[in-house]
Amino acid sequence: MVRPGSEFHLEERDPGDTSGFDGGEERALEVSRQLDRKLDRLQERLYAEHKHKVLIVLQAMDTGGKDGTIRRIFQGVDPSGVRVAHFREPTPQELDHDFLWRVHAQVPGRGELVIFNRSHYEGVLVERVHHLISKEVCRQRYGQINDFERMLVEDGTTILKFFLHIGRDEQKKRLGERLADPNKQWKFSADDLAERKLWRHYMRAYQQAIGSTSTNPAPWYVIPANKKWFRDLVVSATVVESLEGLRLEYPALSEDVKSSALK
Repeated sequence: MVRPGSEFHLEERDPGDTSGFDGGEERALEVSRQLDRKLDRLQERLYAEHKHKVLIVLQAMDTGGKDGTIRRIFQGVDPSGVRVAHFREPTPQELDHDFLWRVHAQVPGRGELVIFNRSHYEGVLVERVHHLISKEVCRQRYGQINDFERMLVEDGTTILKFFLHIGRDEQKKRLGERLADPNKQWKFSADDLAERKLWRHYMRAYQQAIGSTSTNPAPWYVIPANKKWFRDLVVSATVVESLEGLRLEYPALSEDVKSSALK
């Protein structure tokens, strides 16, 4: 977790780090399967209780593993209570509104778990790196994001923000794998190579964005993501721990319903 108000340096976070867990990949996969079962039960209670809202934000460089994380961790949950929202290049209609306008419509309702595959943070990452907004506008947006997320939390939303942190060499390897695998080539775009040239600019943008918007209501987690098994384990464990903290319960039947059912 990036502690709110602390000095944050992204270059000090090792994307290949797997410390804090003993047992290696095989043991991690076993633990992850246990967490899958817990998450399934917790998500069902979340949906049934219809009280809390959960928003998971995933940000990463290209090939960072957003799709893989979603597919791996949430494959066993009830799809009726889980939704994935994607935020691609804004449409002309969206550009006519403030940058959070399109985001607000996608936030979770009661009993719902929503995953943002990319998010409102694109407005202080891509748009900043490509000089589509000024530094002053970018600073204003940090404040607007903090206000927006605080409002969601005050309205009963639990927000978990994950930056899946991969290294530049690992990205190169994964891009090569995409090119070599016919089943993955559809994911490859020439834009990926153009964006890769801006790596240092993106790292600076991520560092400032994360440091400016990791708050007590909605902290950021920087996840070492070079090892996919470790990435999935840490994200899954964090989600499960947060849901357990909500003390979710199945709603009890009212006495009237019980009486009617027994007649």
